[in-house]
Amino acid sequence: MPTQFAARHLKIAAAIAGLALLGACTSPFEARVQSFQTMPPAQGQTFTIKPADSSQPASLEFQSYANLVAAELQQLGFRPAVAADSAELHVLMDFGAGPGRERIATRPGMAPAWGWYGRGWYGRSPMWWGSFYDPFWGSSWNQPEVYSFTIYPAFLEVDIIRASDMTPLFEGRAETTTRVNDLPATMPKLVNALFADFPGEPARSKVVRVNPAN
Repeated sequence: MPTQFAARHLKIAAAIAGLALLGACTSPFEARVQSFQTMPPAQGQTFTIKPADSSQPASLEFQSYANLVAAELQQLGFRPAVAADSAELHVLMDFGAGPGRERIATRPGMAPAWGWYGRGWYGRSPMWWGSFYDPFWGSSWNQPEVYSFTIYPAFLEVDIIRASDMTPLFEGRAETTTRVNDLPATMPKLVNALFADFPGEPARSKVVRVNPAN
């Protein structure tokens, strides 16, 4: 009987862990977005996208992310310029990912046979780590467990300048931290977050949630 009882609880534990992992897969992506803007209404203005640092060549990676930004701008009513010199708007883009940083956290202890999940914000400004689900095996009832994990910061910055007089029209930055060091997978979500409700208020700083399907 004790063996059957333990086996039953192990099955329950496996089911709960599976549900927690499923929650991790469907949790919204979150990024902190800060922007300032005096953008005129979109009326088909032409644009070109360039590296924010003019001394850096437009690499294949840059072009891949620039295509994501260009797609967002076109959906808003702007048009790619036929030639860079004829563009009405200059879009300056920068992006990057920092080295991983270890974080220490605690989670509540649960029954010996199964675990629960942690949720919270970690990191220092201006980096954020959003909600996540983290299954674990508890050691005893109500005994907090200390654990560590690695987070990877990533950012996207986009500035839009009017070409005729070099007047800044939009300055935006989206930042996040993830538990996987995968910038190509993170960048589409950062682009979506940055252009959510574009151009937004004259000045804003808020957490933007992106559906994982995007």
